[in-house]
Amino acid sequence: MHAYMTSSPGCWAAFGRVLAAEYSMPHLMPTHQLSVDTYAAQHPGDPADRRAVQSVGLHLARLWRQLECPTPPMETNDIMRGFAARKAGLPYLPPPARFTMTVADVAPFAGTAQHGERVLAWARATWQDWRGAHAAITAWAEGG
Repeated sequence: MHAYMTSSPGCWAAFGRVLAAEYSMPHLMPTHQLSVDTYAAQHPGDPADRRAVQSVGLHLARLWRQLECPTPPMETNDIMRGFAARKAGLPYLPPPARFTMTVADVAPFAGTAQHGERVLAWARATWQDWRGAHAAITAWAEGG
C-alpha cells in the first residue's frame, strides 16, 4: 500500500496492473503520467497529512496541464518540478463524493489496444469530477 494515498488492496493491485503494462510497453508510456495523476487525484488520503494534500494538488495541477493546456509528457515533468517548488501553498481540496470512472474501469484494458483511450477517458472523467476545485487549482498553477 502507499504511504499516504489510501486505497483498498484490490484498487492498489488494479493500479499496479495498469502501471505494469505501461512500463513494459514503451508505446504506452505517453499515458503513464495521466494514469499516475488520475490515480493520485482519486486517492486523497488523510486531509491532516500535508503530503496527501500536496499530492492531490500537484496531481490535479498536472492533470489540468495535460487536459486543458495540452503539453507533451516531458514538458509536464518540468512543469511539475516547478509546481513542486511551490507545493507548500496548496490548499486542502475536499474530494468529490464519488468518481465517475475508476482504475477498475481501466485495468481490464491494461496492455490492450484500448489502454490509452481508457486512461484518457478516466483522466477526463476524474478532472470533471473535481470541477469544484478547478478554479482553485488553475489559480494556484498559474501562480495566483
